[in-house]
Order: sequence, then structure tokens, then C-alpha cells
Amino acid sequence: MKIIALILAAGRGTRAGSAMPKQWQKLGNKRIIDHSIDLFKNISRINNVMVVLHPDDLHLLNRSDVLFTKGGHTRSESVKFGLEALKQNEMPDYVLIHDAARPSTPLNVINNVLDNLDTADAVSPGLPVTDTLWEVIDEEVMQTKSRKNIWRAQTPQGFNFTKIFDAHVASSSTATDDVEVATSAGIKVKVIRGSEKNIKITTAEDFDRVTAVLGY
Repeated sequence: MKIIALILAAGRGTRAGSAMPKQWQKLGNKRIIDHSIDLFKNISRINNVMVVLHPDDLHLLNRSDVLFTKGGHTRSESVKFGLEALKQNEMPDYVLIHDAARPSTPLNVINNVLDNLDTADAVSPGLPVTDTLWEVIDEEVMQTKSRKNIWRAQTPQGFNFTKIFDAHVASSSTATDDVEVATSAGIKVKVIRGSEKNIKITTAEDFDRVTAVLGY
């Protein structure tokens, strides 16, 4: 069984508060993108890593141990480009799609996704929402929303390669999540418990949170 990790690193990350896209910034002694790549390079069941990069960043990766290709204008388009490159060069049985901005994903979360792919076509980690949810318009609370059965999505999201490839080919470019693409194509997605340590760096404050998890 061939498994490839597809890491998305084509975004500009403007909310992180720096002119440099967040994936190229350093945490400790290495870049965020290298932390994320090494998560998967350290798991023997994963055969290779493909990184999807912004066209302007193709020269920045400087790693000979991974594959790379250019991304598109949207997240969904970047995933589609990555899947097309894998089909042409690697053709895996399963693919794990991960955000480069999640450099602190616990290994047990990744391994749990892999374990569940034995019996499911699509697996994603997530966490149930525990906070009260408001609908806010113009800084005013309009109403409280029910949090029953509401979960926060995380990555890596694992898929049968052929099924998620076909789903992306049939999908529009507006989807912000691969589970959305999968469910729109009729693929059942199994949700497993993620981790609070699986932080996606979005704002400047997230750097401190991830640094604490990584022990720097």
C-alpha cells in the first residue's frame, strides 16, 4: 500500500502579521514548512511527501528528499494541482492532505488517521466545539447558535487517492476543506478525535502557542 503526504504551502498567510508567508518563518532552529514535512518523513508507513508551493516560492524549499509542484489561486485548486502531480508521478493508494501551517500535529493523530484508512475511504481528525457560538453582525450579537454536533476540522485528512482525485476533478474551486469536497461527491468521512496541540498558525499569537507545544 502506497501512501503519500500532500502538504499545502501555497498560501500567503497575511493574517500572521509578517511580510514573509508564515510557512517560511522559523520556529526554533527550522522553518515552519520543514517542521511540517518532517512530521511525515519520520513515519515509515508514508512513502513520500509532495509539497504544493506558490509559483513565486518554488526556489525556496531547497529539499531533495521531497517532491514539489506549484499551487493555484485557491486552496482547492492547489490541492487539485497536487493530486494531478501525484497521479502523474507517484499514483498512491492513499493520500494525506495537510496544512503546512500545522507544524505541531502529534504523531499519534497522524497514525490514527492511517490506521482508520484500513476501513474507511476518508478520515479526518477534529474536535467538538465547546465554546458558545454567536452570530455577530456589525459587532452586535444577533443570536446564539447551537454547538450540538459541531466539530472543528483539523488535518491531515486521509483519503482513498482515486476517490478524492475524482471528487476534486468534479468540484468547484471554492471549497475551503477537502472533507467538503469529499462529502459533496458522496464519500463518507469518518471523524476521529484530533488534538488541541494540532494548532494551525493563522495569527501572530499562534506562533507562541505552537512554540510552547514544540518546546522551544
